[in-house]
Amino acid sequence: MINKTQNKFFSLAIKEQALLFGDFTLKSGKKSPYFFNIASLLEGGFLYDLSLMYLDEVEQLQEPYDVIFGPAYKGIPIASSLATQLSAKNSKAYPVCFDRKEEKDHGEGGILIGSVRDKRVLIVDDVLTAGTALRNSINLVNNSGGRVVAAVVALDREEKNEDGETAKERLQAELDIPIQSIASISKLTSFLEKDGNLQEQANLIKNYYSE
Repeated sequence: MINKTQNKFFSLAIKEQALLFGDFTLKSGKKSPYFFNIASLLEGGFLYDLSLMYLDEVEQLQEPYDVIFGPAYKGIPIASSLATQLSAKNSKAYPVCFDRKEEKDHGEGGILIGSVRDKRVLIVDDVLTAGTALRNSINLVNNSGGRVVAAVVALDREEKNEDGETAKERLQAELDIPIQSIASISKLTSFLEKDGNLQEQANLIKNYYSE
């Protein structure tokens, strides 16, 4: 069943063309009948709405954390806006950390803005596909002296490997951390099927994941 937050997420993503249907090539080189670009929601001025959706998901976590890490670039506004929402709601400070694409060799230097050293870290990002980006973020946090305790993304594509495992299942088992998402592709299919005008798109996605 689709909950209220998921329904709002899909409605907004389709309306603002953050979720597109067609013929796309992913970073991995794999073909896909849909593409998710969270930047369209940011460009449309919906960061506040998006941060509330992340807040709903983060509040379900049982793991305590000390700092919110947002990978460059799209994770940066997500982490910042989420920290603001959490601070307003709980009347306490929520530190934010993010990385640079290129390490700085002057001034304060380093690859990170903020610190994760000796801290429990919550990672927030836009999408989970093969898990490569999330794994890189986890390695960066670990190498910087922090410990990742959980991760939350907007959309889990639920892509499977040759063994039939999704990236989420694989990473959770390997790293022993919870990975949550505001929405997933299986939920998207249900959302599309509820709308008589979007059955074609639902069929495209169902066929893609049945191959």
